[in-house]
Amino acid sequence: MANDDTHQAPPEDGGQGIPAPSGAANLIDTDYVIGQDNIKSSKFGIDFDLHGKVFTFSALVILIFVVLTLALPDQMGPLFAGAKGWLTNNLSWVFLLAANIFVILTVALIFTPLGKVRLGGADAKPDFSYAGWFAMLFAAGMGIGLMFYGVSEPMTHFGTSVNGGSWAPLAGAEGDTDGAIRLSMASTIYHWGLHPWGTYAVVALALALFSYNKGLPLTMRSIFYPVLGERIWGWPGHVIDILAVFATLFGLATSLGLGATQASAGLEYLFGIPNNNVTMVLLILGITIVALGSVVAGVDKGVQRLSQLNMTLAFLLLFFVIGVGPTLAIATGFFDNLLAYFQELPALSMPFGRDDSNFVGGWTAFYWAWWISWSPFVGMFIARVSRGRSVREFLIAVLLVPMLVSVLWMTAFGSTAIDQLLAGFEGARDAANELQLFEMLGQLPLSAVTSFVGIVLVLVFFITSSDSGSLVIDSITAGGKVDAPKPQRIFWALIEGFIAIALLLGGGLEALQAAVLTTGLPFALILLVGCYSIVKGLMSEPRG
Repeated sequence: MANDDTHQAPPEDGGQGIPAPSGAANLIDTDYVIGQDNIKSSKFGIDFDLHGKVFTFSALVILIFVVLTLALPDQMGPLFAGAKGWLTNNLSWVFLLAANIFVILTVALIFTPLGKVRLGGADAKPDFSYAGWFAMLFAAGMGIGLMFYGVSEPMTHFGTSVNGGSWAPLAGAEGDTDGAIRLSMASTIYHWGLHPWGTYAVVALALALFSYNKGLPLTMRSIFYPVLGERIWGWPGHVIDILAVFATLFGLATSLGLGATQASAGLEYLFGIPNNNVTMVLLILGITIVALGSVVAGVDKGVQRLSQLNMTLAFLLLFFVIGVGPTLAIATGFFDNLLAYFQELPALSMPFGRDDSNFVGGWTAFYWAWWISWSPFVGMFIARVSRGRSVREFLIAVLLVPMLVSVLWMTAFGSTAIDQLLAGFEGARDAANELQLFEMLGQLPLSAVTSFVGIVLVLVFFITSSDSGSLVIDSITAGGKVDAPKPQRIFWALIEGFIAIALLLGGGLEALQAAVLTTGLPFALILLVGCYSIVKGLMSEPRG
């Protein structure tokens, strides 16, 4: 496909199902338009350049949803609860099976000759240093989740396991404290290990491959060219991009909602500010406005700098907890927990024939839906910052680096909280999920300082998630452009905040989970088809 200025859909390639890569690696940086569907306008000094059908339909449906949820919270709450219950009771196996396939594919690609393919072409060079790249991978991927669940999930699984609850195939540690710790940490790491990052890696690899190597726009429809061919420029492609927008928005809204509840709890714990809906709404509005500055600044100046700041603060807090907490237990626990995770991974990953509906429905299905909903956002963001890496280098980094950091984080915070519980402190165990982190920090030295750092981390993770998500959604609704006018990014940043507010007021955590499950299910099926496209696309690339 030639690099020209005609702005037409890529031509057929003689039946191979893949656009010709000649000169295509630079197309992503040009003013690319999908057919004639993009609308350009400049009124009152405000520029717009967007995909008419995708932007209009997505924005209209989302605005209607926000208005209805805010206007009818009493009616929407039971609706969210019913949707969550039906999905987790009947379709949890879909999420488990899909996530297993994503992990198997990404791990297999590392060990095949296809891993030698370079994203962007044989001569492509990375745009970011390893330090900057790793920081953005970690901050964009699951920062708020680690803060919210770093204490609460290990504590919950430990309490259930040691008391003999039947919640997972790992049950049976009743009265065995060491066994309960092992099982609780293995189950926690399962939710933060290979499966979430395998999901992200599938989307990121597909987007990078078909954009940088095949010359297609950086948008979800491009992944399906080997399957749909020229139809990706019509309504089949529009539907894929619209579903990607919905999944991304609701996945982000869930994270922003969790971040708001935890920040609000921390402010009450530290400063006595009431922890209520008013505080959470004001937090979301305030942080969304702050995030707009980073959105306007762009990836290089905004997202990367904030990601590096948050990475620094996160590691300072992590090393502080390791240093003043049960250091030996954390150091040995890291390797013990990692080993336990891999030993129990087959049992935990089994999608059929299980008698642990509370664990699968209450934890795993929600997590997998959350990661799948986040995958267009995180995957596209990772793709944007990963040009120039080989497929093998890319997958090793995306799968292992954030996973090992997550294991260390969960081990440090979870082991410290469990150690405090065994020593007689029950405050963290008995507190609400969003408050457990601060209760645990309150038993360590400099608790006021570390609790404040924890609040700052949640807020900055909030900002990096919001601005990264805005850039990605804007790219999808602008037909794959990476440099669309800034007013569009501002619009989507505001919409993310409004959705988070609507879901919190319309049903709280249950509404957030229901929204993620509902949007994650169709996208899980779409991504399974995307796995085929990845293999076919890589097989057409030179390896060297």
